[in-house]
Amino acid sequence: MEKSQLTALSEKYGSPLYVYDTDKIESQYKRLTDAFSGVKSLKLNYAVKALSNINILKFFKSLGSGLDTVSYQEVQLCLTTGIAPHDIIYTPNGVSLTEIEEVAKLGVQINIDNLSILEQFGQKHPNIPVCVRINPHIMAGGNSKISVGHIDSKFGISIHQVPHIKRVVENTGMNINGIHMHTGSDILDIDTFLRASDILFDVARQFKNIDFIDFGSGFKVPYKEGDISTDIEQLGLQLSERFNEFCAEYGKDITLMFEPGKFLVSEAGSFLAKVNVVKQTTSTVFAHVDSGFNHLVRPMMYDSYHHITNISNPTGRDRYYSVVGYICETDTFASNRRIAEISEEDILCFHNAGAYCFSMASNYNSRYIPAEVMVHKGTDYLIRKRQTIEDILHNQVVVDLPQKKVLKEVSEKEFTEA
Repeated sequence: MEKSQLTALSEKYGSPLYVYDTDKIESQYKRLTDAFSGVKSLKLNYAVKALSNINILKFFKSLGSGLDTVSYQEVQLCLTTGIAPHDIIYTPNGVSLTEIEEVAKLGVQINIDNLSILEQFGQKHPNIPVCVRINPHIMAGGNSKISVGHIDSKFGISIHQVPHIKRVVENTGMNINGIHMHTGSDILDIDTFLRASDILFDVARQFKNIDFIDFGSGFKVPYKEGDISTDIEQLGLQLSERFNEFCAEYGKDITLMFEPGKFLVSEAGSFLAKVNVVKQTTSTVFAHVDSGFNHLVRPMMYDSYHHITNISNPTGRDRYYSVVGYICETDTFASNRRIAEISEEDILCFHNAGAYCFSMASNYNSRYIPAEVMVHKGTDYLIRKRQTIEDILHNQVVVDLPQKKVLKEVSEKEFTEA
C-alpha cells in the first residue's frame, strides 16, 4: 500500500495499528497455485497460527483455501467462518489424547505426530482416518528456532520409526490416509526441500491407501529490497514432476497439499507505530515508539529483520537510528538502522508484519493489544477494535480476603490477672 494510504489509516484508527492488504494475500495465493498447476489435485491449507483474525480466515475460505490448525481452539475459530470440517486439518504437537478425540468429533482431518498417541487413538477409533507427521531428519529453515525437521526436533515421528507405525496400523486396523512433514521456515534452497520430499515419497510408498501427501511449507519471502526468497516457480516445476511420477507409480491420483502461512500473509501486513521520543545519547540516536515486543516479538525472539520506513517523512535525509519500544525491558526492533530523518509524532511502518506478529502479541506491562484493519479492494475495514481497560480486567476475579486479626495490647497487670 502507498505511504499516504497508511498514514491516513493511522490518523483514522490511531496507533499502534496492524494493517492487512487482501490484494497481496490473493496474489500470493494465486502465485502458489499457478506454480503447481501441473498437478491434478492441489490443496492449500492456510496456516491459521500465522494470522488468525476471523476475517482473514473468511477471506481464505473465499479463495478456496482449506485451513491448517494446531489447537482445538483454532479449529473452533475456523468453524465460525462456515468452512466445512473436512477442509480443516489439525496438526498439533504433544497434545493429549483427549484433545485429539474432541477435535475428531468435529469431523476435521487428524494429523498425529507421535507413536504413543497414534497407537492409543488407533485402538479406540480405528475407523477415523488419520494422517501421520514424519520427521525427515533434514535441517532446513532460517535458524534453529524455526527448523523443525532435524533429528533432535520435538516434531514428528522419526523416519527410522516407520516400521513401528506400520506395526501400529497392523495391530489396530486403523486407516492412514495421509503422510505429512514440515521441515522449517524460511527455506531458501529448493534442493533441500526436494530432498526431504523424496524421503516423504519413500514413506508414502509403504502405505497403500493414502489420499494425500502434505509437504508442509516454510517458503521464504523477501524482507527488504534485493532480499532473496524461495523460487516457488522452480520448486513448482520440479516437485510437480516428481509428484506426478509418484502418482503414476502408486497407481492412484492423490492430492498434493501445502500449509503456507508466512508466504501468504507476511508481505500483506504493515505495523504502524508512532514515535514518542527521539533520544540522543553519546553514541546512539534512539527512536522510541508507542509499542514494544508485546506487539511485535519476532525481532527479539528470532532476531528477525523487519524493514522500517518513516512514512511521515519518506523523502527526508537518511540518518541512523535504533528503534526501540516502551516496554520496561530491552525491546529493540532495529539497531543503527538507516531511516529517513525521524521526528517525534512521526509514524513508522514495520513491513512484513502479516505473519506471526499480531498472533503473538500480548498484554505484557498491561499494555493494550493493537487494533487491526483489513484493506480490501481499496476500502478499509476495522476487523479488531483497540482494547480498553475493561478487556484487561475481563475474566479477572476480585477476591475479598479475610482481614488479619490484630492482637490487643495488654498491660502487665492484665497479663498477670489473666
